[in-house]
Amino acid sequence: DFWKDVEQKTGISVNYNERVDAIQPVADGSGFTVTTTGGAYNARTVLLAIGRRGSPRQLGVPGEELAKVSYRLIDPEQYRNQKVLVVGGGDSALEAATSIAEEPGTTVTLSYRSGSFNRAKQKNRDKVDAAVAAKRLRVLFDSNVQAIHDDAVDIKVGEKTGRLKNDAIIISA
Repeated sequence: DFWKDVEQKTGISVNYNERVDAIQPVADGSGFTVTTTGGAYNARTVLLAIGRRGSPRQLGVPGEELAKVSYRLIDPEQYRNQKVLVVGGGDSALEAATSIAEEPGTTVTLSYRSGSFNRAKQKNRDKVDAAVAAKRLRVLFDSNVQAIHDDAVDIKVGEKTGRLKNDAIIISA
């Protein structure tokens, strides 16, 4: 209701149920062409508001409802002296993993379903590499959480499934 009221008061035009497929700069530098499932639009300015904090992407695995599961990092210090699994391969996952890994006594594992961090910024990939080299962070590529338990997770890495002891999970998928 709040946003509907904003639309009415400001006269802003909102096209619902259209996925943005591409945003291309116009050759003369005057703006952008935004291509969606509903058509193409010309815009002088584009604001990307891609946050998903209200409806985080879940893994859909047993145990995901446990209190130890979180969908964002608030304060790395709260994970001091804990075994933490961070799931995801984007910037927020890499930033969470490297921040927590700096806390004393933490054991941090970063799980990512692909074979490399191609979505993340280079500076975050460099931080991960440094943390791995310093043995503060372990990375499991080609891995998927299968189930979450009170004190562990079942995780498939390649073709093998094993159990990883942990105290907390941050899902940034």
